Amino acid sequence: MSRDSSTGRFGGPLRRRPKREPKNRSFLRELPLLLGVALVLSLLVKTFLVQAFFIPSESMEKTLHGCQGCTGDRILVDKVSYRFGDPSPGDIVVFRGPSSWTPEAPPPDQGMLSRIGGFFGLPQASEKDFVKRVVAVGGQKVACCDRRGRVTVDGKPLTEPYIYENNPVKDREFGPVTVPANRLWVMGDHRSASADSRAHVSDQFTGTVSVDDVIGKAFIIVWPPTRWNFLDTTG
Repeated sequence: MSRDSSTGRFGGPLRRRPKREPKNRSFLRELPLLLGVALVLSLLVKTFLVQAFFIPSESMEKTLHGCQGCTGDRILVDKVSYRFGDPSPGDIVVFRGPSSWTPEAPPPDQGMLSRIGGFFGLPQASEKDFVKRVVAVGGQKVACCDRRGRVTVDGKPLTEPYIYENNPVKDREFGPVTVPANRLWVMGDHRSASADSRAHVSDQFTGTVSVDDVIGKAFIIVWPPTRWNFLDTTG
């Protein structure tokens, strides 16, 4: 007795196995979804957790390397810590500069690929973002100098081993300035090449920066590999 090719062994309908979709076609269908998820995660991380920045100026030498026309350091900035507390003296912070602050160095021309990379949290240079070290916070009185040419906060001289190429003592004098509440007095580690709070004492807020304009705390150099290091924020 012959068996119909469309029926099974016991006379039931023959079940055909579904054809498997080629792996390449399946991957191409999933690729837009994977890219979308990666983009959303990158934006969330950049917005709420960690953001990368490029250092275009020499104002934080030699803690942070940066110079016009050369490869500057890339740093990661912690955006979480200051949600639970304010910056402290010694912290290295990235902040949005007040309108009276002018860029210390123009950022390099960024092409389309660099702009796209910015959406994924890759380091970007901006004329509006500055990186400095917090020297004094709201309520403290900062001035320069004591007999040894050191900056003082509330009358006590600071020990600042990170200073690079300081100004001559006769050119260091400023203040005293009492820092208003919720504001910061910031200075670059390369004192002779940093247009920081000292250069803006005639502004409305005597050169201080609002805590609300702080983007986050720089905590590590991630590029170039030879410069990989955690940042010392000892005040």
